[in-house]
Amino acid sequence: MLTEDERRAAADAILAAEKSRVPMVQPSKQWPGMELEDAYRIQDLWAEARIAAGAKVVGHKIGLTSRAMQLASKMTEPDYGRILDDALFNDGAQIPVTTFIKPRIEVELAFVMGEDLSGQGTRVHDVLRATEYVVPALEIIDYRTEVPRAITDTIADNAAFGAIVLGGRPVRPMDVDLRRVGAILSQNGIIEDTGLAAAIMGHPAAGVAWLVNKLSAVGAGLKKGDIVLGGSFTRPLDIKQGDVIQADYGDLGAIGVSFI
Repeated sequence: MLTEDERRAAADAILAAEKSRVPMVQPSKQWPGMELEDAYRIQDLWAEARIAAGAKVVGHKIGLTSRAMQLASKMTEPDYGRILDDALFNDGAQIPVTTFIKPRIEVELAFVMGEDLSGQGTRVHDVLRATEYVVPALEIIDYRTEVPRAITDTIADNAAFGAIVLGGRPVRPMDVDLRRVGAILSQNGIIEDTGLAAAIMGHPAAGVAWLVNKLSAVGAGLKKGDIVLGGSFTRPLDIKQGDVIQADYGDLGAIGVSFI
């Protein structure tokens, strides 16, 4: 377990790496006693600093929602990070690739909350009831730390969140079987991956329910208007300057984004 001063030093180092676009030595190597509780506290301190600088938290992302990723990370549950308003883009956006260090992109669904949701024992049906709409989303993941990374490094680093792109057709969660939502991910006109939302813990709302329970343990929850990225159902795809990415969600429309 780290001291609060060590946690703050780690948060400051992540902020510096984010600003310089140069990955830092892993926090777990610099502070070997780092535990999961420390990692989330470092993320808290990082977020507080970003908010003090003018950013606003507009929601959360959930990672490690597949069994394979959990096993690879030696975890038995997902992890989470914050979504900031200065990293929120819409369909058709042109994003400078220099915004990131080594970006990758994933296909997801975003839940936009229609009411507050908190409390232990939250389940999928509670999430569906509290959700105003679900919309296609792309998550750009990025790491501010060197490899290899421990799970504590990723959590401290805001769960590798880089940015979010929203687009396609919003749907009410009760109007579609979210498990069967699929997407085709293309890069520069070439299909690179396909996926089905059922890969996210059996149901894309399951991760959101997990998040609510996790937040309730620290006296927090989701607020009306919050955006929640439920987890990826494709593998991460490396992106570079000049790439044009398209995700076709069938009846839910499509998202396009280019990197300049």
